[in-house]
Amino acid sequence: MHCILKRASIAGVILLTAQSTLFAQFSLIGQLRTRTELRNGVGNLAPKDAPAAFFTSQRTRLTFGYKWERVQIQTSIQDIRVWGQDAATINNADGNRLMVHEAWADITLANSADTTIKFRPIQNLSLKIGRQEMVYDDSRLIGNLDWLQQGRRFDAAILKGQHKGWALDLGVGFNQNTDAFGVVGDYYTAGNAPTSALSTQNITLAIPAGFLPTSGKGGAPVLLTPLSTNGQNQQFKSFQMLYLTRKFNTTKFSALFFKDDFQKYRIDSLGSASQGYVYGRRYDVAGVNSRVTYGTMLVGQLGKGKVQWQAFAYGQSGKDRDGLTIKNAYHYGANFMIQKGSLSFGPGYEVLSGNNATTIQSGETSRFDPLYGTPHKFRGSMDYFYAGTGSPAGGVQDAFLKFKYTGKRLTTGLDIHYLALAAATYNKMADVPAGTLLSAKLGMEYDFIANYALNKFTNVEFGYSIMNGTNSLEYAKQGTMDQKSKTGTWAYLMINIRPDFLAAKPAQK
Repeated sequence: MHCILKRASIAGVILLTAQSTLFAQFSLIGQLRTRTELRNGVGNLAPKDAPAAFFTSQRTRLTFGYKWERVQIQTSIQDIRVWGQDAATINNADGNRLMVHEAWADITLANSADTTIKFRPIQNLSLKIGRQEMVYDDSRLIGNLDWLQQGRRFDAAILKGQHKGWALDLGVGFNQNTDAFGVVGDYYTAGNAPTSALSTQNITLAIPAGFLPTSGKGGAPVLLTPLSTNGQNQQFKSFQMLYLTRKFNTTKFSALFFKDDFQKYRIDSLGSASQGYVYGRRYDVAGVNSRVTYGTMLVGQLGKGKVQWQAFAYGQSGKDRDGLTIKNAYHYGANFMIQKGSLSFGPGYEVLSGNNATTIQSGETSRFDPLYGTPHKFRGSMDYFYAGTGSPAGGVQDAFLKFKYTGKRLTTGLDIHYLALAAATYNKMADVPAGTLLSAKLGMEYDFIANYALNKFTNVEFGYSIMNGTNSLEYAKQGTMDQKSKTGTWAYLMINIRPDFLAAKPAQK
């Protein structure tokens, strides 16, 4: 009898599931992505004769989606780790790296195709709210940073409208790391701030909430641990965004307005004469520093798609996260690709402004910050610029040439980058005359990538990169001269498996 009831229950569940699929759409997609890397000068030139680093990292992600009539929900859970980072047997004190990557709902407010909705001034209107990836245009300024195993997501609300070919997104976010129970005010520092740091006497001191330690006496601006998206020192407190786009024949136009606000801080220290001191920034000052980024992008094609082109220009104004006045900060560029059968190739050029050492004034900055984009896609795959390792104060010019072959299963590409300073930068080494400028050339980077599709759900990618750097690159990035190896290399092998557990057809062999 028990077996009969058990079978009947299972049959009932299957029947209910089958009936529900008539009205709702479910998706369940997994991902197992491993990347084995051999690093010898990634992000920064390595010290001379330094050994290379070798490791494997892994992302495990499960994404569940549900769509029914006027609501769509998606939740993504992921675990990020380096092989061997945890002992074979761990205890509760070791913690974990399991996290919610996405958890959002998209609610339909207006739909011209739905006769039951009375609201008609706009053809389509929806509200997407919760933890979500944000990807706009080519991810140059706002993207999901998917190359990093942990990726990027935002806690935000976005009102999305579409009407007669135009699309408009209005987004807002407000960050806080406490529910304010027993807490006064809403001063903000990122939740992943360090909890301890070494003092000037090499004694470990506990770091209270709202205090970020720096690496030098007197509150030097270089933090011990980069905290934010592109290696910056402080996550934004809030943002407001407007994104407008429309396609005109074969040309897509888009415009972006993005304002991000950063909690103000004051220089402070912890410790005592006997223990030594930890210098840093205390984020308990009322008000915010607000930065505004604005600009447009055009993307199009010519000759029935045989030529793909892109042009863009952005500016920044207001105050940066450290309270400096942003003056004449800009980012512009253009590129195109010519396709001939399976082959495509083309040049490009872009500039991110920096501080001209001969004219910049105290309290000002002309450095353009590319916000929360995906820097790995631009200015070389080795992430020397605008990633976690920082970038030259003089900005960056990038002249590049790209080649790509696209086959049935195999895709290969070769990118060549000529990288240079965008503004005059002093060489302040003691053995050169005062006022000596650095040579503009930073280096040449060569990136080769091959991607092979094993089956419908599995890709294998191999990459190899070389950076031929200069003394200017070493000095602009690391403050030393002729102490680092001028050649950096990097190789990786990545296996990306993304099964669709609810796919109607079996995967291709």
